[in-house]
Amino acid sequence: MSRRHVWGVLAMFAVCAAIAPQAWADTAARPVYSVAVVPQFQAVEISRVWVPILERVGQEAGVTLTLKVAKDIPAFEDEVMTGKPDFAYMNPYHQVMAYKAQGYVPLVRDSKLLTGLLVVRQDDPIKSVKELEGKTLAFPAPNAFGASLMIRAQLAELDKVNITPMYAKTHTNAYRQTIVGKTAASGGLRATLDKEPPEVRAMLRVLMETPGAAPHPMSAHPRVPVKVQQAVKAAMLKLASDPEMSAVFKDVPMSNPVAADHVRDYQVLEKYRLERYLE
Repeated sequence: MSRRHVWGVLAMFAVCAAIAPQAWADTAARPVYSVAVVPQFQAVEISRVWVPILERVGQEAGVTLTLKVAKDIPAFEDEVMTGKPDFAYMNPYHQVMAYKAQGYVPLVRDSKLLTGLLVVRQDDPIKSVKELEGKTLAFPAPNAFGASLMIRAQLAELDKVNITPMYAKTHTNAYRQTIVGKTAASGGLRATLDKEPPEVRAMLRVLMETPGAAPHPMSAHPRVPVKVQQAVKAAMLKLASDPEMSAVFKDVPMSNPVAADHVRDYQVLEKYRLERYLE
């Protein structure tokens, strides 16, 4: 190696050494905010999807966003209702409750409406929800919006069907309760059913689907400065259209995020009086 080449390599390392501390300092100087994500899936899957999103959104917004995953949906509800996370990705009725309890402000949501699904085994002879009378059904959690509240309300109020709910803590667990024959049916969402392996989907059949509603928002606690809320909102709207990030946003699922508004999108849910089915 020539002397000129050696000095060139040394100069390159010197530049990298000078830049690295500054990059670290810039990251360390960013304000840190926590982000809770409703645990519809296993923790490892939530981390796989959300960590790269939060890293890029944080870079774009000039903040550091740290992921917090509760052990199950009830634990997530407790954290949000007591205002622990700075930001939270929650279901629509969680948003209604969180707004009343803490003033959480919805920032973005997917443009596609959310619908709940009731599924049975593919080989089950059940053809109508009326045939579920008196049977045990699996749901991810009592207050899961589309996958539990809307379904139980529709069965009771519209179909006049009495069922015994069993709560499996996640959508994945609920589907498997039906597959193994422990429940006659299970509640879920189109998005979570579509994420199941092909062999799991092949064993299930959709029996009923609820009307559509505005889907899960990413919301901010009011203690988060408005300029930070707006920066995070703008970053999510921008990055979802980035070819490198679009596939990850699709896994949220939030493939086409739009600005969310509490009054327009979620306050309307109060008229359904879903509180009668909260547990």
